[in-house]
Amino acid sequence: MKLLSQKLLSELQLRLDIIHSETTEPLDYAEKGIKASIAVLEKLKTKFISHVFQDKGEEIDFFRNYKPQLASKLIYYNEVYTITSNKPIGSKKAIRNYYKTELDKLEIFFNENLEFYRYYRTGNQALDNKYFLRGKYDVRLTLDSFYFQADQRFSTSHDYKVAQILANDAIKVFLESEILKLVSNSENPSSLYRHNGQSWTGSKVALIELIYALHAEGVFNNGQSELKEVVKSFESAFDIDLGQFNRVFLEIRARKSERTKFLNTLKEKLILRMDDADEI
Repeated sequence: MKLLSQKLLSELQLRLDIIHSETTEPLDYAEKGIKASIAVLEKLKTKFISHVFQDKGEEIDFFRNYKPQLASKLIYYNEVYTITSNKPIGSKKAIRNYYKTELDKLEIFFNENLEFYRYYRTGNQALDNKYFLRGKYDVRLTLDSFYFQADQRFSTSHDYKVAQILANDAIKVFLESEILKLVSNSENPSSLYRHNGQSWTGSKVALIELIYALHAEGVFNNGQSELKEVVKSFESAFDIDLGQFNRVFLEIRARKSERTKFLNTLKEKLILRMDDADEI
């Protein structure tokens, strides 16, 4: 299930990247994101039902580390759609207060689940047998009501809570970005950040290859940042316009050899520097 989950997550992320490259309207990309997420989760569930885990460790790994990543996408886009469609028509102050109320809801969830937040974020595994194995729910461990409505063949007592934590990270970024747009009176919040004086003097293709690699590794906001937002951050940081970066990525994928040409060069240069340092 690990390989299948990784494959489906990669497929979903690619689809979401395309969606975000086609539209910047939250209602539009949220609706499409919901449909894409549901389709992938249905694929996962269909394969999952007939799968037999080799041991408890594999089952725990799936419900703690893989299913929540996919489920969090659906939660995120559903929340973005709900928040945007319920946004009041009025002054900037009214809309800003609305977004702040939504941020307060995230804070309430955090406070109500603080113990589990700490457990999950610190990598604690002492209670994994209760949290991430099917049929091991314990009403004393703060269950989500969602668990009792879900297909318990495909759910544990806390995998949905992990997905909610991951989604909330992304929702927080979305809300803060929308507030920033209101404050700056600009559709491009990245314009508020001052250029730090560092300019990218390598090729744009190389930078795009690097960005895609970092995004694939999930190093931004626990893997919840959208590729387009990451690209905007790099454009702002290095005072560069990466244009149709998704098309460039298609060209990178079509390379006959050395698809990761820049990353390979980075590795070689770093190893050389380490070797040189060892000789000093």
